Amino acid sequence: MAKTLVIVESPAKAKTIEKFLGKSHYTVKASVGHIRDLPKSKLGVDIENNFEPQYINIRGKGDVIKELKKEAKKSKQVFLATDPDREGEAISWHLAHILDLDAKEDCRIEFNEITKEAIRKAIKSPRHINMSTVDAQQARRVLDRLLGYQISPILWLKIRKGLSAGRVQSVTTKIICDKEKEIEAFIPREYWSVELEAKTEKNKDITLKFYGKNNEKMELENEAMVNEILDSIKDKELIVKNIESKSRRKSAPKPFTTSMLQQEGANRLSFTTKKTMMVAQELYEGIDIEGEGTVGLISYIRTDSKRISEEAKEKSRSYIVEELGQEYYKGESDKKEKKDEKKVQDAHEAIRPTSVHRSPDSIKSSLTKDQFKLYNLIWRRFVASQMEDSVFDILNVECEIGGYIFKATGSKMKFDGYTKIYNFTDREDKILPPIKEDDILKCENILPNQHFTQPPARYTEASLVKTLEELGIGRPSTYAPTIATILNREYVEKQGTSLCPTELGIVVTKILESNFQKFIDVDFTAHMENRLDEIEEGQIEWKSVVNEVYEPLKEAIEVAKETVEKINMDQETDEICENCGENMVIKHGRFGKFMACKNYPECKTTKPIVNKVGVKCPKCGEGDIILRKSKKGKAFYGCSNYPECDFVAWNKPTGDNCENCGSYMMEKVTKSDVKVVCSNKDCGKEEQKTEENEEVDVK
Repeated sequence: MAKTLVIVESPAKAKTIEKFLGKSHYTVKASVGHIRDLPKSKLGVDIENNFEPQYINIRGKGDVIKELKKEAKKSKQVFLATDPDREGEAISWHLAHILDLDAKEDCRIEFNEITKEAIRKAIKSPRHINMSTVDAQQARRVLDRLLGYQISPILWLKIRKGLSAGRVQSVTTKIICDKEKEIEAFIPREYWSVELEAKTEKNKDITLKFYGKNNEKMELENEAMVNEILDSIKDKELIVKNIESKSRRKSAPKPFTTSMLQQEGANRLSFTTKKTMMVAQELYEGIDIEGEGTVGLISYIRTDSKRISEEAKEKSRSYIVEELGQEYYKGESDKKEKKDEKKVQDAHEAIRPTSVHRSPDSIKSSLTKDQFKLYNLIWRRFVASQMEDSVFDILNVECEIGGYIFKATGSKMKFDGYTKIYNFTDREDKILPPIKEDDILKCENILPNQHFTQPPARYTEASLVKTLEELGIGRPSTYAPTIATILNREYVEKQGTSLCPTELGIVVTKILESNFQKFIDVDFTAHMENRLDEIEEGQIEWKSVVNEVYEPLKEAIEVAKETVEKINMDQETDEICENCGENMVIKHGRFGKFMACKNYPECKTTKPIVNKVGVKCPKCGEGDIILRKSKKGKAFYGCSNYPECDFVAWNKPTGDNCENCGSYMMEKVTKSDVKVVCSNKDCGKEEQKTEENEEVDVK
């Protein structure tokens, strides 16, 4: 008896779905991603023929295509069950072409989660392939190919081979470079604060902060202003003028979109965006749960919608009422978001657990450590989104002394609400002592403090994703691969968790800004995303969008070929060539940096680069500490005497030992500065590294 063939992208997904459908009536196979694409060896776009894409079968997919054709031929029906987004729709369209299916027939099924109910429901509701969605993906692919394949050769010619430009990656690199310019141009600004330590009439402590004068807030810009205030309040009465009690409600955050999941994964779990998406994909495709079998644990992971289905809302309501109590249930707010959500993405749901009753602790034994961490985050965020606000009692105290206003604020949690489930801070109530208006407080200490404004923080992966989303650059599926690309291309490097532009990234960005300003402009890139949405909604023909970009691009490329000067990125060193006596220079090859003789090609001496940091190994005392990179490209520090000495560390040793415990000290890079800390976690000694490389003990 002929079966129905269901085709998905990944083998893991196929395995899960086949268990739900059964092998007697269905065969489930995987395309293992794309099967057709533009060729890598050439442009692959026929510009003269109205930008017609020249798709080819991807090299290495021959056996997969052969098996799919064989299964399709003997099946009574074929369903294409690729992901419910543009890329998934395009994969289905390519599969239909390969298998000689009619895209206008009902051969496409989609589902938002991989559960038995969702799969069986999808099987009953097939539809035709949405060509507007396919065209939006084609437009993105062709635009990216035209910009990348036509601008990149200019970088090869003028800088070195192996470089690339891209519609989204180049703008992202520019954003990071622009932030570095802000930091370099930053001028610290002085400001002051003044606190009063006082006692109430019942001898209870209270601390008040300077606010201003005549009910207007004042900024204390210099010491002279502070001294004037100190002179005015000296020996004056501190009188309570006003007390205000009120309640403040804090609403639960919405369930996760892709970008928010990546941000929280970085902030709460210290995951890279790439790792977050990799683990989320595993949870989506299916996990073998003890006593239940393989099931998808979360809904589709590439979405910028915050919408939740009515069925999911009802299940969350029953869970919250049964497990926590009626008072904790609120339900999702019907308020419209200020930000306009894209119609296309809003067809999806937010990221949520497929069953709210499948709590993280109940399935912990079936999950890896990373899977549990991420599932726990997603589950708690979703449940919290349906819960009641947390409520705080706020007490504001306003005091007057010498004509100046000082204030204190106390807060106490009245009802924990959603924080019972979703809380990552050890918040403590700040209780003010009993106090009433016209009380006279005794001023014990006046504490003036000088401060300086800090430069803007460099981007982390989390803050960069947030910025890209706010600017409308890219889509949920592009954030993680874009960041991975600019790191792999060495346009950007990581210092701790911060993203910093490299010299290469700055040089490439300057060339692109000078010659292709329009195409790496933030507004242009965001505008193109809107145009792609218009294509998907059927409002505009995709090739006309490509044409409006290509004409100015073609002109800019011709000008750049003539005007851009060749840039020599070789760096001369003090190291002398052992064969001819010339200086060695740092060059770039396919496998990274290396040293070569300046006298090349007459002298062909080369050697690897050893990045010594000027510190002896704290373990063996003989080898030099050198900067190395792991297989995944992450920087670490090791001993030059390896393998005789196996010392390794993620943080750079300083060469000094801790005064408290004798362990070696190391530099720890944070978002805003560099601290020197003891390598012994139990010790906790910490020092601040100053600009003069002197260290000031702070703990």
